[in-house]
Amino acid sequence: MRIPRIFTGQVLQAESHFDLEPAPSQHLARALRMQEGAPIILFDGRGGQYAATISNVGKKHVSVLTGTHQDADVESPLAIHVGISISRGERMDWVVQKATELGVDQISPLITERTEVKLKPDRAEKKLHHWQQIATSACEQCGRNRLPVIHPLTSLSNWLDDSHAELKLVLHHRAENLPTEANPPQSIDLLIGPEGGLSADEIQLAERASFRSLRLGNRVLRTETAPVAALSILQARWGDMAP
Repeated sequence: MRIPRIFTGQVLQAESHFDLEPAPSQHLARALRMQEGAPIILFDGRGGQYAATISNVGKKHVSVLTGTHQDADVESPLAIHVGISISRGERMDWVVQKATELGVDQISPLITERTEVKLKPDRAEKKLHHWQQIATSACEQCGRNRLPVIHPLTSLSNWLDDSHAELKLVLHHRAENLPTEANPPQSIDLLIGPEGGLSADEIQLAERASFRSLRLGNRVLRTETAPVAALSILQARWGDMAP
C-alpha cells in the first residue's frame, strides 16, 4: 500500500509530536481509515519531507510523530509562471491540478476581454482558496514538496506589467513554433487565453511587453488542453521531463 503524503501548514521538525489540522485529519481518519501506528509522509512546503507515524486517531484530530528530515526534491529547474484566463465549470480546476503536476512555479488567473466568468470579490477569494487546495492535493499526489503560488485574480494588463521572466510566450494559433534558444532559459512566463482566444489587441499588448507568439501545431486546442501540451513541451525542452 502506498504511504499517504500529507501537507501541513505547520512548520515541521524532526522528532515532533503534534495534531494535524482538521482537513488532513479527516482525510486520514475517515477517507483513508488510517489507524494508530500507520506510516505517513509529511511536508510543509519549505522543501523536503518527513517520515511520520500516526500516534493517535481522535474524533477531531489525528496526532502524528515525525521522524528524520528527508531531503527529497522533484522540482523542475525551469521556473514557469502560467497566466491563464479563467474559464467556466471545472476547466480551471483541471488547469491548476495538471499544471501543478507538470511542475509550474506560479499560476495567475486572469480577466481578459473574452473571459466569460464574472467573479465578485468574495467569490474570487473563495475560488482562490479552492484552487490552492487543488494545488496542495496535486502536490501530495505527485511527490512535490513545494506548493506553486496561486496568485489572486488580476487583469491581463497588470499581469503583463509584472512579467519579468527570461522568456515570455503567448499561445496564438497564428504564430510560429517554439523558438530555439542558444542559452536555455531558467524562467518562462506563459500566457494562455480563454475559449475564444485572446483578442488581436491583447496579442499586440503582449507582444509589446516582449512576449513572443507561439503555436502548438496546426490544431486549435481548448483552453484546458493548451497548458498541458505547452507545459509538457517546455519541460521536455528545457526542464526535467525526458523528450
